[in-house]
Amino acid sequence: MGDTIRREFSFAVGLSVLAMALAAWYGYHTGGWARALNDLVIVLVLGIMEISLSFDNAVVNASVLKNMSAKWQQRFLVWGILIAVVGMRLVFPLAIVALSSGLGFFEVGSLALNSPEEYARHLEESSVTISAFGGMFLLMVALNYFIDTEKDEHWLLPESRLAGLAKLEAVQLIIAMVALLGITFTLVPLEQRLTALAAGIVGLLIYMGVNALGGLFNADNVAQKAGAAGFAAFMYLEVLDASFSLDGVIGAFAITKEIVIISAGLAIGAVFVRSLTLFLVHQGTLAQYRYLEHGAHYGILALAIIMLYSMSGHHVPEVITGLIGVAFIVASVLSSMVANRREGAAG
Repeated sequence: MGDTIRREFSFAVGLSVLAMALAAWYGYHTGGWARALNDLVIVLVLGIMEISLSFDNAVVNASVLKNMSAKWQQRFLVWGILIAVVGMRLVFPLAIVALSSGLGFFEVGSLALNSPEEYARHLEESSVTISAFGGMFLLMVALNYFIDTEKDEHWLLPESRLAGLAKLEAVQLIIAMVALLGITFTLVPLEQRLTALAAGIVGLLIYMGVNALGGLFNADNVAQKAGAAGFAAFMYLEVLDASFSLDGVIGAFAITKEIVIISAGLAIGAVFVRSLTLFLVHQGTLAQYRYLEHGAHYGILALAIIMLYSMSGHHVPEVITGLIGVAFIVASVLSSMVANRREGAAG
């Protein structure tokens, strides 16, 4: 087990050391040794926060990754971390702020480096766009899991009833749209309703597009389309990661306004979540703990609801979001152990 852990997490540890060294160097050159130590502590806090927020993400990632080839699993770790850190946790928020504020992309980048307070203000003003997009994408992930005719094992009582809804055509989309319209016209301020609707619909469309792409390549003649299927699954995982990271990016600005420190801290969390995903796949943890995937999707559903609620302007602290996800994971593991023990006793 020790060798397995070292193999699975060596990349994460190496990148984390590099990120902490960068944070310490940046802090030293901007404020001396005291600033360096302060920034180092903040980076560790952000890394832990990102892991706690994304643990259920790792479980869902593992459920997709277990069906991918070893080559695409490795690409998920190496290429995926570049996309996750540079693309999703740095470039993507910059792009959202640029679109929402009307500023140029490079102008927003300059603000992030030179005027972090103003950049944080613009990012906060974009919170409705971010919450609507991420919330709707994650809501579809959860609904598509629970409302499924092929899902024959249920954990909590609502699951069996939700599975029955799958007989209705496109019921997941209908529920999601009703939720978006209901929240937008009851909680979102009048001047931001159009923005919320547009961002939410984009989140829905991207989910449907990526899901359809994966379904296309998982159809007949999979062997000849293995590379394309791997790419489709890879893109799905990256968009899923983006939706999870959005809430963490906003929450990070409550701790520090320095974009370099935020990127370093979130990078640590992102790479450990990816290593954890591969660990779950290689150890067969999803098969061992039958309700783990269920718990993860309840965590995703909770995060989606929280993000959609935050469109009203009422922010839910990240510690609460993280604890809810962890609570579902722990409860699902304990339930799995009880069920396994009961089956063993009956056998």
